[in-house]
Amino acid sequence: MNPVTATVVFIIIWWIMLFMVLPWGVSRTENPEAGHDPGAPARPMLVRKLLITTGITIVLFGILYGVIDAEILSLQDLSAKIRI
Repeated sequence: MNPVTATVVFIIIWWIMLFMVLPWGVSRTENPEAGHDPGAPARPMLVRKLLITTGITIVLFGILYGVIDAEILSLQDLSAKIRI
């Protein structure tokens, strides 16, 4: 896998994981101030969620890279099978 492909795959996995991790531990603000959205989280913990997302992505990307590097799965073979 060349570096550009690896970077793109990493970024795609990271964004998917981010959207999966964002809802974790969210609790609504009990008494929101006037003008604030009542559905906004009290403590979004974004830094923690970004670190968790990065950790999960590194693990998943490492597994995917290992499978592709060991030639168990080839992106070129997959693209050849998908052609119509």
